[in-house]
Amino acid sequence: MSRILVLMRHAKSDWTGGEPDRLRPLADRGRRQAPEAGRWLAAHVPGLDLALVSPSTRTRQTWALASAELSSPPEVQYVDGLYAADLDELVSVVEAIEVKRAVVVTHNPGVEELVEHLTGQAVEMKTSALAVIDRDTGVLLAHGRPPMR
Repeated sequence: MSRILVLMRHAKSDWTGGEPDRLRPLADRGRRQAPEAGRWLAAHVPGLDLALVSPSTRTRQTWALASAELSSPPEVQYVDGLYAADLDELVSVVEAIEVKRAVVVTHNPGVEELVEHLTGQAVEMKTSALAVIDRDTGVLLAHGRPPMR
């Protein structure tokens, strides 16, 4: 069984409240997007072992809504190094993952750079987008944003 890595960008955030970046919450659209991503994960990448989540409000909220759609949510770890991380920091976090199936919930532009670094493919990671990567081969297995209702 291959080692699977899911990279997830946080859902759409709300810029209207004037909060500092780290504390910015999800917008209404983001609160609709995140569960869609969770349902897609439940259907296509069951059995996640670990979720590594940036400690920002919007990433925490994204994962809470997405993971609520999973029949058996994985252990969650909030990783300070995922907030405002550059490519080297993200690679370091991913290389330390020891489980078979993990999801990393983080931010752009780092998540797009990480997908390209791991797969050799440049992809657009819009809000709530997912990239599913075979860590053993570097193959991008799936990519995109699940449809909104």
